[in-house]
Amino acid sequence: MFRGSLVALVTPMTDAGDVDPVAFGRLLDWHRQQGSDGIVVAGTTGESPTVTAAEVEELLRIAVQRVGGHLPVIAGTGSYSTAEAVERTRAACELGVDGVLVVTPYYNRPTQEGLYRHFSVVADAASVPLILYNVPSRTGCDLLPETVERLASHPQVVGIKEATGDIARGAEILQRCGDDFLLLSGDDLSCRRLVMAGAQGVISVTANVAPGPMHEMMEAALQGDGERAVELDDRLASLHRALFVEANPIPVKWAVARLGRIAAGIRLPLTWLEDAHQEQVLAAMREAGVIEQVRDS
Repeated sequence: MFRGSLVALVTPMTDAGDVDPVAFGRLLDWHRQQGSDGIVVAGTTGESPTVTAAEVEELLRIAVQRVGGHLPVIAGTGSYSTAEAVERTRAACELGVDGVLVVTPYYNRPTQEGLYRHFSVVADAASVPLILYNVPSRTGCDLLPETVERLASHPQVVGIKEATGDIARGAEILQRCGDDFLLLSGDDLSCRRLVMAGAQGVISVTANVAPGPMHEMMEAALQGDGERAVELDDRLASLHRALFVEANPIPVKWAVARLGRIAAGIRLPLTWLEDAHQEQVLAAMREAGVIEQVRDS
């Protein structure tokens, strides 16, 4: 169910910072048309720390109604509080999502034993497949392969979004957990190489801006067509980099707004992309071949 290019969807907001459900629905339609293989709602790229539980519920209802049965809908339900992650996970499951993505607790930096117990408790509360999410560069917490192996025995834990960009780390996870365990990249810049090493896809920031090319590149990699995958990925490489010139999702929201698909809305403490970086992102969009969709300033 979870393979290919799954987009870590931005949360459209008005200029005033209010969630824009109409624009969100249009984004869902566009990603279905463009070939995205799945939707992640209220992940880090969706500004999960600042969207409220009521807003997430509305977004998930829209997503399930709009693309459910056509694209898998995955809800970001992680928290640094185990009790809160359980509550978010149960709520998402009741709304009919196909899976939940649960990030490692951030800021409080638990031990590996604490991580094992945290994810086990959340998985016990899940009625849909649970995907672990490891992104130590943002959380200050690293879910090690040996702990992933322990968690893989839980019937609800089906895989991991591994965002270290370390291909050797991914290979170790597959070796420990077996081919039936889902490995998804969380790093656009290295996702092609991880898929060629045995992963099943990527949860992508870049796919917000170039959904069709990301889908094509992932398909080529999954089919073992390394030459075609490299060719497609090379066109996207500058975009992969440019979308992290400031903290995600600042650059990607600017880029999607530049495509005319959302308004220029973002929530504090994040701010709109600084002028000094806008030309770099725009140049990367040109190189990726999405410039024809960009409106004039």
